[in-house]
Amino acid sequence: MENKKPEFKILFVCTGNTCRSPMAEGILKKLLAERGIDNIKVSSAGTQALDGYPAAPFTIEATKVWEIDLNEHSSKKLSLDVLKESDLVLVMSIEHLKHIEKMDRGSLDKTYLLKSFPFKNEDDNLAVKDPIGGSLEEYNLCFLELDEEIRRILPEVIRVFEKKNEESN
Repeated sequence: MENKKPEFKILFVCTGNTCRSPMAEGILKKLLAERGIDNIKVSSAGTQALDGYPAAPFTIEATKVWEIDLNEHSSKKLSLDVLKESDLVLVMSIEHLKHIEKMDRGSLDKTYLLKSFPFKNEDDNLAVKDPIGGSLEEYNLCFLELDEEIRRILPEVIRVFEKKNEESN
């Protein structure tokens, strides 16, 4: 019988799933691939997203510079199933936390503002500003902010994943 590696599912949530959360998803996938970690699965969704839309043109432009290809991205509305099957949910603003609280209070214990993880902090100053409708420069700044945060939390994400693995063995 094949011994399947346990998976850990991380979900990034923003509003429309065409800017911030796809960028965050792309960044984390790239960092995990560089480290040869293939059993942490990363996805994204939006609280107000319409299914099937591409990433915003400036999102694709901003990530391409860093060798992250979001041409195949297709937006997804946040669903209860996706929320419940995720092990860690990282949101961009308090508004997204409140949306998740209305959907499923039980998911709040695994939901964090990206910029406060691994701590619970509901300070709206920790929100990642939505670049939608902004200039390419605003998208680039958003990308750099997300990249810095994801690099900051990566060791903790790996630690949480390893801890979950130990508990399941």
